[in-house]
Amino acid sequence: MLQELVIVTRECRAARDLEESVGGIAGIRVLCGDFREIVAFDCIATAGNSFGLMDAGMDLAVLKFFGVELQEAIQARILKDYLGEQPVGTSFVVPSGRTDHPWVAHSPTMRVPMNVSGTDHVYLATWATLLAVRHHNLAGPESTIKVLVCPAFGTGTGGMPPREAGTQMRIAWEHFCRPPANITPSLAQTRHERVHYGGRWGFQHPRQGT
Repeated sequence: MLQELVIVTRECRAARDLEESVGGIAGIRVLCGDFREIVAFDCIATAGNSFGLMDAGMDLAVLKFFGVELQEAIQARILKDYLGEQPVGTSFVVPSGRTDHPWVAHSPTMRVPMNVSGTDHVYLATWATLLAVRHHNLAGPESTIKVLVCPAFGTGTGGMPPREAGTQMRIAWEHFCRPPANITPSLAQTRHERVHYGGRWGFQHPRQGT
């Protein structure tokens, strides 16, 4: 069972803004630093693009840490399962090749490097990552992911303000931890209003207070 989501960023100012968005929520914490400083974690998510090109930012750092074979494995999975383009809002888990941090989740936040501010891409990427980890854990206790590390999705090339990114990640975590017993129109409307962005609305009416 997933027990903790760690959001990591090397920008301490961004970490403070993220903390304002997620502070006090059980099971989620923010770390200012390098993911390699985290001694114990089972899986790290990459803030990737739809084509598994890991040539900049957090993707490149993850690739250097785990080895070039990781990109080959991710792109092979994208070719097999998504015919060469993995949509935003999907995620999958692959072996990392290491025993201390055995898994990597690939979760696109954008099709190609682009600005994603004013969108729900961070919520979608976080939600997809959490679901991929859940499905992975259901496969068997011997492969359980308990600690998941995520970058601050969308705050680099994506240009999303850290407070908004943190808000979207927190909402995804809250929805994950408190799944509904049944689906109703009011559930759909409430969730959509919480996420806020979608279509033109997010661009025309930026969220207040984030």
